[in-house]
Amino acid sequence: MKPVSVRAQVRYEKRRMAVEALSQGEVASDVARVMKIPRRTLFNWIARYRHGGEHALQDRHKSGRPRKAEAKVLQWLYHAITLGDPRQYQLPYCLWTLAIVRRLLKKEHGVEMSKSGVSRLLKHLGLSPQRPIYRSYKRDPEKMKQYLDETFPGLRAKARRLGAAIYFVDEASVRSDAHRGTTWGKIGETPAVEDSGDRFSIRLISAVSPRGDMKFSSFTGRMDGIRFVNFLKKLHADVGRPLIVIADNASYHTGGVVQRYIKQTRGQVTLGSLPKYSPELNPGRTSLESR
Repeated sequence: MKPVSVRAQVRYEKRRMAVEALSQGEVASDVARVMKIPRRTLFNWIARYRHGGEHALQDRHKSGRPRKAEAKVLQWLYHAITLGDPRQYQLPYCLWTLAIVRRLLKKEHGVEMSKSGVSRLLKHLGLSPQRPIYRSYKRDPEKMKQYLDETFPGLRAKARRLGAAIYFVDEASVRSDAHRGTTWGKIGETPAVEDSGDRFSIRLISAVSPRGDMKFSSFTGRMDGIRFVNFLKKLHADVGRPLIVIADNASYHTGGVVQRYIKQTRGQVTLGSLPKYSPELNPGRTSLESR
């Protein structure tokens, strides 16, 4: 048996480390950049590994036409899943399931695989099934940036001057439009799926501070200005110092009942607003939905 040269061993270790990094969830572009290789080379190594394990990553004598087509398909599939959703390929569902990926491979490249084979393939590509974040297509990125860069830092500075406590407030309940499905995506990076962002049927209200302190209350019926003010009064009494409340733009948060109460507190309670259709900026909602 011909001994393996030092250079060949170095090349083998480089391929093995690249494949292992991608399968553990590292981003393909980052692995390619660190390894100083084209991304198509990385996916070619993945294709070789899938056919013959780590042994297939060793140098070999070239004979016949190389398996470039499969590496190209792997690269295409990785980009299809990480840069979009099935609707871009005229498929009716918005989540990447094993059945959808299997159907797409057959439709676009004539590749037939079992669901278990698709699952192994996606794991080799560093992808995993995850519950996606649903974001409204109505949100305004510029206003979100303004809130993060100017509005919230201003409220935080005001809190320091007044010795006030900051709380994020939101309401939630069991919703008819709750999403329970999972979709495939990069490990460690939750996929985002756009939807309308509309919500209704509120039964629980909570307040969460930036450091994680949480106050909450349950109620029956629908939230309105009176119920919101009653919660603010209890929250203010419990905190025992000036209070800055940040909430979304629901009408009962900004209506006359609330505005009159804020005025009566003579600066002891301040109300700030989140950008429209941006609930992901509210830790109060995240805390409620996790329960």
